[in-house]
Amino acid sequence: MTDHGDGDGRWVVAGERLVFDNEWVTVGLADVELPTGERFEHHVVTMKPAAMTVVLDDSGERVLMAWRHRFAPDVWNWELPGGLLDPGEAPAETAAREVEEETGYRPRSVEHLVTFEPNVGMVRNAHHVFLARGAEKVAEATELNEGTFEWVPLADVAELIRTQKIVNSGSLVGLLHVLALSGPSAPASRGE
Repeated sequence: MTDHGDGDGRWVVAGERLVFDNEWVTVGLADVELPTGERFEHHVVTMKPAAMTVVLDDSGERVLMAWRHRFAPDVWNWELPGGLLDPGEAPAETAAREVEEETGYRPRSVEHLVTFEPNVGMVRNAHHVFLARGAEKVAEATELNEGTFEWVPLADVAELIRTQKIVNSGSLVGLLHVLALSGPSAPASRGE
C-alpha cells in the first residue's frame, strides 16, 4: 500500500467565520484553497462528539439494542446505546454512562474499537465506538425516551443491516466492526 503522507493534496484553510452557533450545532464558513489554487467559501458544521457501545451479553451471542424512531429522517431502526460527550468527559466514560442511563445495564468492560467522522466532507462530529463484553443489570433505565431496548441475537444483525433495519452510522460501524474484526466469530487477526 502506498504511503500517502500529508503530501500536496491538502486543502488550506485561510480562515473561518461563524454563521450560526447554539448548544447543539455550530455552522461556519471556511475560506479554503484547493491544491489547484481555486479558492472559495465552504460550509463547515461542528457538532458535539458522540460515543456509542456495542454491548454483548456474557455469551457474546446477543447485542443490546433499542428499536426507536428518529424524527429528522422519519425512520424506525435498531440502535446501540450512546450519546453526546459531556464537557470534560472522556469518550469511554460517556459510553459507559450512556449504556447505564439508557438501559439500566452496567458494562463489565469497555474497550475502544474505532473513532470515525460520519460526514467527513463538511461536518466535524467525532463518533467514538466501544465494545462491552458482558453487562450486569443494576437499575432501571433513567432515560425513558431512547426507545425499547432488547437483546438482539448477533446472528441476526447482518440481516437487519441488509434489510435497512439498522441505518444509524454509529450502529453500523460498531456492529460491522464486531462482525468482521473484533467479535466472538470474527476471524483471528494476523498477529494471533
